[in-house]
Amino acid sequence: MRNEPVRPLAGIRVLELGNYIAAPTAGRMLADFGAEVIKVERPVTGDELRRWRLYGGETSMLYRTVNRNKKSIVVDLKTEVGRALILDLVRECDVLLENFRPGTLEKWGLGPEALQEANPDVVITRISAYGQTGPQAARPGFAAVAEAVGGLRELIGDPDRPPVRTGVSIGDSIAGIYAAFGTVMALFQRARSATPIPLPERIIDVALNESILSVMESLVPDYLAYGVRRERVGGRMEGIAPSNAYPCSDGTSIIIAGNGDAIFGRYMETIGRPDLATDPELRDNAGRWARRDELDAAIADWTSRHTRAEALRLLDAAGVPSGPIYTAADICADEQYAARNMIQRFEVDTGADEPATVGFPGIVPVIGEASLPIRTIGPDLGEHTREVLATVLRLTDDEIDAVTGASETGVTV
Repeated sequence: MRNEPVRPLAGIRVLELGNYIAAPTAGRMLADFGAEVIKVERPVTGDELRRWRLYGGETSMLYRTVNRNKKSIVVDLKTEVGRALILDLVRECDVLLENFRPGTLEKWGLGPEALQEANPDVVITRISAYGQTGPQAARPGFAAVAEAVGGLRELIGDPDRPPVRTGVSIGDSIAGIYAAFGTVMALFQRARSATPIPLPERIIDVALNESILSVMESLVPDYLAYGVRRERVGGRMEGIAPSNAYPCSDGTSIIIAGNGDAIFGRYMETIGRPDLATDPELRDNAGRWARRDELDAAIADWTSRHTRAEALRLLDAAGVPSGPIYTAADICADEQYAARNMIQRFEVDTGADEPATVGFPGIVPVIGEASLPIRTIGPDLGEHTREVLATVLRLTDDEIDAVTGASETGVTV
């Protein structure tokens, strides 16, 4: 029986040159499954994510979450000493992960050819707004812009109001997931190939806008095939009914997705509308979408006469997919998340007199019956500088002092 958690990427070493969310998300996924991820941060300030949503202390919970299971070192990429140190580290790594604007690494003498010279087998994963090629490659752009250009923003919100954004940087996260997948794909190809993989095949080029476009389902094909222009439909999903949020008597709302043909009949029986269950016009999704306002009104009339718990109990008994709209507090109290180890707790400095016990989202996907344990939360700035230089580059204390400016935290490389 295995005593230690499975770590499929154990033995893989990743050098992360990334700020914010996209590249760090890719690095986090690789680290979650056992890769040694060395995160390179600028002196003094580090990754700007350290101060995003900073409600207390010196490091935000956002940074602690996105950069879990990693090591932090401080290197100044604008100096010759810092850039030489990066090339030394690349020689000892399997992957270099970055999300600078295209051309930035090349300007510093750290472009693909230089990395290839340092390590002929290194996988180079690059995340940018529009990709490394094309007429817009050099343009800057954050996830908010990518979500708009990729087609997502136009579909979020109510039809009589301007488009809105989701509450998280979904564009960055999706790009990070693609980058992690691309990295593992390149490592897999490298591992099973009897001959060296050419440099172009070891460069994983992830664009934020393309990552969004790739999850937009049939947005473009529907337009080109039928001239259909998707529009915002609020809490609904275009062409699918009934599926929406509905108010309950206790002031909460629930989500009910009763749009399956077989489910619909049970759904209508449950809410006391057998007439709708047997209506021939409502037997398929097209007919239900045409009468979506009528259906939503009937459902809301029923949910408004029940508490959230009552409505969910009745729907669950009938086999109708439904669920509560959770807050963070609800997630922390949920038995399903707890059973699968999806909220993992650590003692964290929040700026108060004593550390606080803070829960962090678990590792996805599950291998086995529950989430793998998080080894460490996002590190303090430069926490591992000396350790990495000693163990990876095998530098002596004097050599480390020479490249770090004799700083114990390594903040002046």
